[in-house]
Amino acid sequence: MSEPGSTSSDVAIRRAVVIGGGMAGMLAAAALSAYADVTVVERDTLPDGPEARRGLPQARHVHVIWSGGARAMEELVPGVTDAWLAAGARRIPLPTSLVSMQPRGWFRRWPEMQFMIACSRDLLDWVVRERVTGSERLTVLQRTELVSLEGDASRVTGVRVRADDGQERVLAADLVVDAAGRGSRAAVWLEALGVPRPPLEEVDSGLAYSSRIFRAPPGTEGFPLVNVQSDATVPVPGRTTTIEPIEGGRWLVTLSGTRGGEPPASAEEFEEFARKSVRHPVVGELIAHAEPLSDPVVTRSTVNRRRFFEKVKGWPEGFVAIGDSVATYNPVYGHGLSVAAQGALALGELVAEHGLTAPGLARRVQRAVARPVAVAWEFATSTDIHYPGAIGKAPSLANRLLGAYVNRLMLAATGRPLVAKAFFDVITLSKPLSELVRPAVVLAVLRGPRRAPLSEPPLTQAEWDAAAGGVGDTGLIPSVGP
Repeated sequence: MSEPGSTSSDVAIRRAVVIGGGMAGMLAAAALSAYADVTVVERDTLPDGPEARRGLPQARHVHVIWSGGARAMEELVPGVTDAWLAAGARRIPLPTSLVSMQPRGWFRRWPEMQFMIACSRDLLDWVVRERVTGSERLTVLQRTELVSLEGDASRVTGVRVRADDGQERVLAADLVVDAAGRGSRAAVWLEALGVPRPPLEEVDSGLAYSSRIFRAPPGTEGFPLVNVQSDATVPVPGRTTTIEPIEGGRWLVTLSGTRGGEPPASAEEFEEFARKSVRHPVVGELIAHAEPLSDPVVTRSTVNRRRFFEKVKGWPEGFVAIGDSVATYNPVYGHGLSVAAQGALALGELVAEHGLTAPGLARRVQRAVARPVAVAWEFATSTDIHYPGAIGKAPSLANRLLGAYVNRLMLAATGRPLVAKAFFDVITLSKPLSELVRPAVVLAVLRGPRRAPLSEPPLTQAEWDAAAGGVGDTGLIPSVGP
């Protein structure tokens, strides 16, 4: 496959380096391997199966791939969706198999509008890694650390790396992609070449989250994803609970809480938090009948952080940052992997259109990467800044007006399928934020919900019975209305 305006001999010598062998790095490698020989530089040892990876503590908590991210991954790695499902992942139709109490009430379980892929993070990564690393044009250097970028302020020409034996060498590259994740030092690397540091914005709600794995009760193989969200309009810490069905007949249960409302690290307090510290006890009721398979694991590094690389004047040729290297978000919204996938897809599309060495390619890619980042950033920070003790820039008047509109929209979404569909189209990164202000949607939002709100979670009696494992009444009344 040739680049525009290139000869076959040109293509043979094209080289790209990807920093980081996680999900974003593998997707970037998949995007580039049709156009270049790709070397992935990974500081850790990558596991041979769906196992924990060092340097990824957040993997122990709930992860999902929204449909907008899943479609991007399918384009980058054809067949990956079927491979996930064959390995035990679930395709969850939204909101059909979603039981969710959002800030303004329970979603109804209408026919499918979008979907998500649900399984452990280890399985998500492994399936992608297995398919991508099979390419003959891909080399993975494990236990290898990036020392510096090569080049100058106008162009990055490669990287200097150090293997675990202390030996250093330079890898020349037509394009370097930083997918090093939350710990990326891209701003420092670039500054050493004379590139100005990008503007940085942070919003810290003090969020912590605690997760535990349970054996799912028999008969719950098709159980919905269940969660209770917080309400940022109430001046108390935001607490949430989620049950994600994952492979192996298990439930991954994640609790979260912002500053002053952090979830417990002890097994004894885990169920109590799920019952008493959130807006509805449904998750606590459900896990009361499930067998714990692990102790709680707590993570506290959850600051929303965005580097505005696309605003740097004189952005160098030959360097692009994607995924968590650009922005990290409150994990409650589940956008990180899907944003990374859409960024990698934009990278591949622009390389296909312009060529790997085209002037201005890096800036085009960085601006394209910023588009899905902006959507996820808006969802995360516009909520997190309102929690008690949150640290960050106060919301502008425009942000406050948007927040008021979204609150009204969420209320309407509980009783109007048109509004619910617009919400799911945007939250799954399938359509832009502008979908929420389409005239028909605005009119429906102003009219409000057409149906009375549900008073209880929309679980069927059969679902309650299966979750209870035949031990009798849970004490909660199912609400099964459409």
